[in-house]
Amino acid sequence: MAEKNQLSERGLERRRRIRRGIVATLVGGTFWGLNGTVSKWLMDTYAIDPLWLVCARELLACWLFLIAAAVTARGREQLSGVWRSPRDLLAILGVSLGAILFSQVAYLEAIDWTNSATATIMQSLGMVLVLGYVCVRMGRRPRRRELLGVALALVGTYLVATGGNPGQLSLPPEGLFWGLACAAAAACLSILPAEPMRRWGNFTVNGLAFLASGLIMSAVYRPWEHMPALDGVAVAVLAACVVVGTFGAYALYLQGVKDAGSMRASLLGTIEPVTATAATALWLGTSFSPADLVGFALIIAMVYLTA
Repeated sequence: MAEKNQLSERGLERRRRIRRGIVATLVGGTFWGLNGTVSKWLMDTYAIDPLWLVCARELLACWLFLIAAAVTARGREQLSGVWRSPRDLLAILGVSLGAILFSQVAYLEAIDWTNSATATIMQSLGMVLVLGYVCVRMGRRPRRRELLGVALALVGTYLVATGGNPGQLSLPPEGLFWGLACAAAAACLSILPAEPMRRWGNFTVNGLAFLASGLIMSAVYRPWEHMPALDGVAVAVLAACVVVGTFGAYALYLQGVKDAGSMRASLLGTIEPVTATAATALWLGTSFSPADLVGFALIIAMVYLTA
């Protein structure tokens, strides 16, 4: 009887953890959707190079993660302990290059060459890669719910991003390249950080990964040589991009990966194009088309299906 109660408690705890991961993923994806629209506006309005924006966001956001890690006793223990594990430091470097730097550069370059809607639909293709990885690692076939979730997410994202008009997916070669890179980066972001975060925590892994990524990117790109002319509005918007769109979005999304799993988080992350479209409509006064509404419904159905 006691063993049965213990198993029941474990099951309840697991369900609570998954629900927490679902909420974190949805909020993180919402922040990303807003951030994509705002970043596009910054780059167009102030002629900001995407790589300069990557450097600024990473070198500023990394300190928010590290401070967040240092404010708790557990976080301080993780922050000091990780330096005694060369293997885990190497894994975090892999997260820095394969997930953080790759996803930041690919996404901002994609929306610079195309637009935020096209970038998000290309990015959503990473779900197929995540599903393949999970199935190979676990030695199983995709479940029907997962396949249906992928189909709904892809169709919904397509409709929201294009309004059902295939002509809007006509991309320049650079846009196609960076869009496909977005898909690969999204898959890396859903897979690579899971194990390091399990051992060392969300904030420690993110802080060190963002710091390493920002330093590497700065050494290569030299952002001080490409300083844009920013006024007070631009500085305020950039600060919001760092605090909400980078620190908040990555912290919440990767917490969702940790709690809900890579496949579920990747599917739920398609809330991003919904938010991006809504933000664009509110900002520019664009009305929703019937295809948009169908896309919203499909993505919401996917959320319930995978929850």
